[in-house]
Amino acid sequence: MHRHGYKGRKFGRETDQRLALTRGLMCSLIKYQTITTTLARAKEIRRDVEKLVTLAKKGDLASRRLAIARLNDIEVAGLLFDTIAPQVKRDSGYLRIEHAGYRRGDNAEMGTISFVDEISLEAPAKEEKKAVEKKTTAKKPAAKKEDK
Repeated sequence: MHRHGYKGRKFGRETDQRLALTRGLMCSLIKYQTITTTLARAKEIRRDVEKLVTLAKKGDLASRRLAIARLNDIEVAGLLFDTIAPQVKRDSGYLRIEHAGYRRGDNAEMGTISFVDEISLEAPAKEEKKAVEKKTTAKKPAAKKEDK
């Protein structure tokens, strides 16, 4: 039998376990910007996360719903769309994988996967200023007239 047409690594797991593993790794990468895992897992999730970043750069509602469906985490998808995607300045190649030695115990080859561009996870300062201005420009209650 040949292996033509089969895509992806199996990691010695069944389909549902493999999907849960990759979703967890993708969510961790988006949330923490860099993770260290085995080199095979890093190479496998790179494809999916780069596609998600491209969807996030598109930014429409359908793309957001697709990302939520693939990540199973609304907060992480919101973080990807609202803070990470606007800061990415490239058209592709958003992630880098660096070799990180070998794991103690089973000698598995480890790798660190991270975003190429520096990304700040803090919300933009403009929104905070607008919120403060709205609070200060609220209408003051009218002074009561005294009857004499």
